Amino acid sequence: MNRADDWLAQAEHDLQHARHAQEDGDWEWACFAGQQAAEKAVKALIMYQGGEGWGHSITRLLMDLKHLRPVPDAVLDAARRLDRHYIPARYPNSFDRGIPREYYTAEDARQAIADAETVCLFVRNSIREPGEGN
Repeated sequence: MNRADDWLAQAEHDLQHARHAQEDGDWEWACFAGQQAAEKAVKALIMYQGGEGWGHSITRLLMDLKHLRPVPDAVLDAARRLDRHYIPARYPNSFDRGIPREYYTAEDARQAIADAETVCLFVRNSIREPGEGN
């Protein structure tokens, strides 16, 4: 059973959560939710192609897809920026002192959401291509 649709639906929900966190001023959570949205979207595309994505690096997941389809540089750049939020947005020991909330800004959240939207759009467009996947 291919669950790509489930993963993509959860990615879309995570992206909405990122927007809500941004509105609430929870910049670090907006960044992490953006990272999660993109990661789950790429895993949806991998499943759609008949594979199974492992790990949390969006960049690595996309690089593994490159043998099946071209991945635009803008999408890879967005993935690289998002990968930076996987751990530091959540754990105080990512910094020598303080908590993640003290290190994240509104601009960080805005960029993370824009990057997640870039990755999710690439995935949606890739899944809609006729004759692709299962």
